[in-house]
Amino acid sequence: MSLKEFVTHRLIKSEDLNHHGTLFAGRSAEWFVESAFIAATDLVRPQNLVCVKVHGMHFSKPVRLGDIIKLSSKVVYTGKTSIVTYTKVGLRGEHNIIVDGFISFVHVDNNTKPSPHGLTIKPSTEDDKKLFEEAKRIKK
Repeated sequence: MSLKEFVTHRLIKSEDLNHHGTLFAGRSAEWFVESAFIAATDLVRPQNLVCVKVHGMHFSKPVRLGDIIKLSSKVVYTGKTSIVTYTKVGLRGEHNIIVDGFISFVHVDNNTKPSPHGLTIKPSTEDDKKLFEEAKRIKK
């Protein structure tokens, strides 16, 4: 299975800002998890997926009022019941990453018990292979 990327854009409005006038980390986390969830639900039904861990969000620069950000997410690793996504965020039109990180989800049955999903990820590009190995490492 190849790695498909899902892209979302957000306009930074005043209600998204913290007391420093930059994007509030809590709002960033909400969008970050949402973007990752959208990517993961391309492979499984949303009803069968729960977020279990945000492995980290690493901010490299502030985001300000009026900026438009681009969130790009893709599934980079699958275990027996787990699905790990990688999300990166940048300003629209720029190539620099502002925030990135991994999120783990678990595939569950109707009683919210972990359930095998039957998926296998096979990365093909060098970048995807690196993300696969990093996701595998953080899952341990």
